[in-house]
Amino acid sequence: MASAATSARSPAAADKIVVGNLEVRYGLVTAVDGVSFTIGRGEHLTLLGPSGCGKTTTLRAIAGLESPTGGAILIDGTPIYSADGRVNVPAERRGVSMVFQSYAIWPHMTVFENVAYGLRVRKRSREDIEKAVDRALSLVHMTQYARRPSGDLSGGQQQRVALARAIAFDPEVVLFDEPLSNLDAKLRVEMRVELRELQRHLGITSIYVTHDQEEALAISDRVVVMRNGRIEQLGTPDEIYNKPRTRFVADFVGAANLLEGEISGGGDSLTFTTQGLSLRAYAPYGVTAKTATAAIRTAYVEVAPVGAAPPHANIVKGRVRQKMFHGDFMQYVIDWPAGTLIVRRPPTEVFDEGAEILVCFDAVHCIILSD
Repeated sequence: MASAATSARSPAAADKIVVGNLEVRYGLVTAVDGVSFTIGRGEHLTLLGPSGCGKTTTLRAIAGLESPTGGAILIDGTPIYSADGRVNVPAERRGVSMVFQSYAIWPHMTVFENVAYGLRVRKRSREDIEKAVDRALSLVHMTQYARRPSGDLSGGQQQRVALARAIAFDPEVVLFDEPLSNLDAKLRVEMRVELRELQRHLGITSIYVTHDQEEALAISDRVVVMRNGRIEQLGTPDEIYNKPRTRFVADFVGAANLLEGEISGGGDSLTFTTQGLSLRAYAPYGVTAKTATAAIRTAYVEVAPVGAAPPHANIVKGRVRQKMFHGDFMQYVIDWPAGTLIVRRPPTEVFDEGAEILVCFDAVHCIILSD
């Protein structure tokens, strides 16, 4: 299991949020089990994991919508929850804003009234409300819909209104609970880009919950991969994808071939042997046992005709058993000495089923996992 310590960041990055040994229990069920991480000012951190892993419960505990049973949560160094200090600041006084999966738009109100609601609750002046709402709607490209009934909007437009409402009162922290999951695939991709640009433009600190690993990798500064209420790995998208720490991370984030075998040598001469096939490998987290699991990302294996291999540390003969066209890529099922290998290549690289080929990849793409 990976440590809950944070991945390295710039020393100048002050922590906006600190979550320490957070626990949330429902009777005998532990939903969040000793979770710890920090978030720098202006950082966008994503909690990623399958349903039931504790990511949404963690987010709701930070928002003040769940009652933890242990640990601490600090914003700007001030405890908003502390089990030892018996502190539990009400949600409305935490200075955070939340965007929900269900949008939570009031259909009987206009777009303007929906966005203005939180400002009216905070007893802002009419002039301040109009300026703040106009600015928020402009940022999400919804100014022209200000007087339209919210019930007449599409799902994507409703999500923009929810986002405008969340940022209208200039919160320093915004929490996103799977805000794009109800949108169609094309619109979801477009909204990812807009959310990321908006977060950077405003400089807000944000926490984002999703079960979509592609979404997490695309929009995050760092990613927390959760499983069974605990942190499995925390790191940048590059670290999570290219240096998975555990079997779960390698299998859940992206597509990987997982091989069981034995290790010999070390450093630049590390060898991983599986089913009689010896491969040059890389152990970013060290070697603690003779036997191990190796992960080979499907996207990092090249396929070449026999006799035309590119210069890689690992070059092995194989045969194409099956090819499948996926639009953006070709997926091959390849028989090789270690069993079956899944490979994804650009759609311009086409090999026929039954063709004898070479599979080629560098040692750095044969990752020895720590568990």
